[in-house]
Amino acid sequence: MYIVSNYTLAVVLCFITMLCWGSWGNTQKMAGRSWRYELFYWDYVIGILLFSILLGFTLGSYGEYGRSFVTDLCQIEQSKFWSAFTGGVIFNVSNILLAASVSLAGLAVAFPVGVGIAMVLGVIINYIAVPKGDPVTLFLGVGLVAFAIIVNGIAAGKVPHEGTKTGVKGLVLAVIAGILMSLFYRFVAAAVDFENLEAPAAGFATPYTAFFIFALGIFASNFIVNTVVMKKPFVGMPVSYKEYFNGRMKWHLVGILGGVVWALGTALSYIAAGKAGAAISYALGQGAPMIAALWGVFIWKEFRGAKKGANLLLALMFICFIVGLAFVVLAGE
Repeated sequence: MYIVSNYTLAVVLCFITMLCWGSWGNTQKMAGRSWRYELFYWDYVIGILLFSILLGFTLGSYGEYGRSFVTDLCQIEQSKFWSAFTGGVIFNVSNILLAASVSLAGLAVAFPVGVGIAMVLGVIINYIAVPKGDPVTLFLGVGLVAFAIIVNGIAAGKVPHEGTKTGVKGLVLAVIAGILMSLFYRFVAAAVDFENLEAPAAGFATPYTAFFIFALGIFASNFIVNTVVMKKPFVGMPVSYKEYFNGRMKWHLVGILGGVVWALGTALSYIAAGKAGAAISYALGQGAPMIAALWGVFIWKEFRGAKKGANLLLALMFICFIVGLAFVVLAGE
């Protein structure tokens, strides 16, 4: 299997993770004009599962070190399997809530709040489990990102909404999604022997196998979680599976693309964690709110018509995110 050999490359992969995690929401926005997010989400999940299989039989099966994808899948312990699977279930619940928040509050609000909270709590959880990197520098960076989240929330309050209750509901969903999302990474990481990827201990999984099992957890739980949301949506009328199968092919393809983009970022995060450490790899990837906010501000114009001072607050948010991420990178060195 392919293994990252140095810290610099690991950081580069983590920045690609950040771009992917912050950009997949654009596909929901693209499809959302004609396609409910509950229906979009099915294609998104299918995209994740398909990419995990493709990755397992390519990068996960070739190379001199580690175990190949199929061999590794056959030897994993049940406890490690269910740990990665549970991570997928937790992520699925949190991401559906985040998707609902995007549809209610917008990309520039939902991502910085939801994913930002996930970053702060997730880094703490992952660092306690595997303390790798300078803690002072790392948490200074995380603190700056947390401040950026608060600033973004203040800026979001300056945007007029057609329905105040809808905006508040979207913000509440983003907070709940962020808390849940902070937990999933540790469950998957617990199944992987990051300290010895070249010759993983028996019973543990490689990052490629763990990611596939994680994708299975997302896909399997979606039959329950998303079905409930389809019947009792957070906003709008209930939708049916008949509507999904009657959807246009281009809408399905956009959803699958969104899943592939997110899956690429997540897979690279786990691949890089062996060299960078789980806390730092997770933290860098969770710089995604800055990327999402850039899309929301400059492409989707979600802050158009905002009250005076919103642009200054957004500028301060971006500066804090950038400086915070720089501290996270330095922590690993």
